[in-house]
Amino acid sequence: MSENTTDNAALGQENVPAMPLAINLQYTKDLSFEVPAGASIFATLRSAPQISVNIDVQANRLEQDQAVYEVALAVRAEAAEPPAQEGGQAGRTVFIAELTYAAVVTLNNPPEELIEPILLVEVPRLIFPYVRSIVSDVTRDGGFPPVVLQPIDFVALWQAKRAQQFPEPAGEA
Repeated sequence: MSENTTDNAALGQENVPAMPLAINLQYTKDLSFEVPAGASIFATLRSAPQISVNIDVQANRLEQDQAVYEVALAVRAEAAEPPAQEGGQAGRTVFIAELTYAAVVTLNNPPEELIEPILLVEVPRLIFPYVRSIVSDVTRDGGFPPVVLQPIDFVALWQAKRAQQFPEPAGEA
């Protein structure tokens, strides 16, 4: 009689370290959807609106003596009527959707140099599918075609944010 047992060594996972991150909970911290022009926008909108999306990530330590953080992913999607003529001014605001979605996470002794990338890259990557779903649902439920957020390169976003906070000195490297 043969046993059908598998263990980590058999799967080649004997040296896989534990994830230095635990997501304790995630929640909608703030959600807003508005149609500033009201019902008239539905009667006058002739073509698909132009949509701009802004994204920001913030991380804050919740307790000084513990490695517990709140990571918030903020998204603002604003739709405007397309310009009346090529290259002209955008028209009225069609809708504004704002969402701040947060996760409370505990870090389990990661190396110091990994704390910032875990909080500003890995956690947002893990909660992004929920943000995408909420933004899509709220815009659809608001009477418009759903805004489907495209995948985000959180590494590039983090690097751009670091470059703004710590600009490189001019000159030779």
